Amino acid sequence: MTTATLAAAPAPVVSVALQAPLVTRALLLRFITIVGSSLGFYLPLSVVPQVAGSAGHAGLATGTLLAASIAGEVATPRLVARFGYRFALTAGLLLLGAPTLVLLASSEMAVIVAVNLVRGLGFGVTIVAGGALTAALLPERRRGEGLALVGVVGGLSSLVALPFGVWAAGQWGHDTVFVITAVATLMSLVAVPGLPGRTARDTSGPTGSHGDHGVLAGLRDPGLVRPAAVFAASTVAIGVLVTFLPLATTSPSVAAVALLVQPATGTAARWVAGRLGDRHGQARLLVPGLLLAAAGLLGISATGVPAAVVAGAALFGAGFGVLQNATLALMYSRVRPEAFGTVSAIWNAAYDVGMAVGAAGAGIVAAGAGYPVVFVLTAAVLLPALLPARRELRRRA
Repeated sequence: MTTATLAAAPAPVVSVALQAPLVTRALLLRFITIVGSSLGFYLPLSVVPQVAGSAGHAGLATGTLLAASIAGEVATPRLVARFGYRFALTAGLLLLGAPTLVLLASSEMAVIVAVNLVRGLGFGVTIVAGGALTAALLPERRRGEGLALVGVVGGLSSLVALPFGVWAAGQWGHDTVFVITAVATLMSLVAVPGLPGRTARDTSGPTGSHGDHGVLAGLRDPGLVRPAAVFAASTVAIGVLVTFLPLATTSPSVAAVALLVQPATGTAARWVAGRLGDRHGQARLLVPGLLLAAAGLLGISATGVPAAVVAGAALFGAGFGVLQNATLALMYSRVRPEAFGTVSAIWNAAYDVGMAVGAAGAGIVAAGAGYPVVFVLTAAVLLPALLPARRELRRRA
């Protein structure tokens, strides 16, 4: 349906769209794969850098994971177009979960890098294929709210997984975390046969203002690049946070609490942002999200003050959650359903490019300047993103 046709549609059509149910059987099954991939990614995310040891090796381990994720994300739209959602999700979950067991046999740096390389590819495939399927399953006029609900499911998983991984490694050892990661990820495969291989909306015609395009063409589209750039700036910060916060604080318990608070506030903020964005416009949320995230990083920079670290993590989580939902909903609103894979790939690549740059770059800075300086500089990285965010305020989504 074109924009002109949509504008001319009678009121009952709009009313039905607004009342369309968010949660269907297919979406419930999709929730299971979201939990599986989220646990597979976040449980060992802060544990592997601890096994790697030094700041430089920790940054390399996380950077490899995220660089491989980007490669998987860029390749996935073609994979889905050829083989469908079920095949892509199955392959992604297998690659994400199974290689973790290799770390039981060796903690050599070469092995860690190789495992993270394969796991990163799996995560990239899973997140892009799953994201495109999710968008296709949601009613168009409630997509912001639907993405927020999906974000709550994934956010609750990471809320548990990230701090639990750090805590469990301290209590039971790294190997236990790696076994739990593999089992939880592979168990989610039971939901994949119930998901559609393709959806009718993939070929139902245009609903947005842009034509069909692949990843490279999408990167030439300012309407997609600006929100992705805003989001990428915030993911530089999340890469720094999850990689170096356990190393920067004086107490493992402070790091665990902060890593619990950050996704908790992020999850709540995504829900609020989804509802506000559908009603008032997603672009209005970008500047507040950036400012909240920057303020949170400044609080975290007081690494020796537990209250400041935890409060900073809460502020940063709120800002990051707002930016997650607003940027993704904004990008989906600008393409046709058959290009959802492109949006998912670009957005998730922005996520992982930012995290990889944050983890690798901050490792170099931390070795010479210390962790407080790293967090202050990371807050400064968010400021240039205010320019594209302000431009979005002048554009109608």
